[in-house]
Amino acid sequence: MYIYKNIISVETGKRSGKPCIREMRITVEDILLWLASGMSFDDIISDFPELTKEDISVALEFSASNRKRIFYDVAA
Repeated sequence: MYIYKNIISVETGKRSGKPCIREMRITVEDILLWLASGMSFDDIISDFPELTKEDISVALEFSASNRKRIFYDVAA
């Protein structure tokens, strides 16, 4: 089932229900970790040619739009 821009999909039995790219086993989290480790879009695509630059961009956009939260200091 696609949940975001026909690129991000979630399936209960695949990768523990984590958001994946186009029904593959590559998760949004995988892409974020690769980018955080210093890989470029081109590096990722070189290692995983089934991905596109659009896939990576949508993974970033999806993550950003789902991480909008306000944190409060409850100890104050």
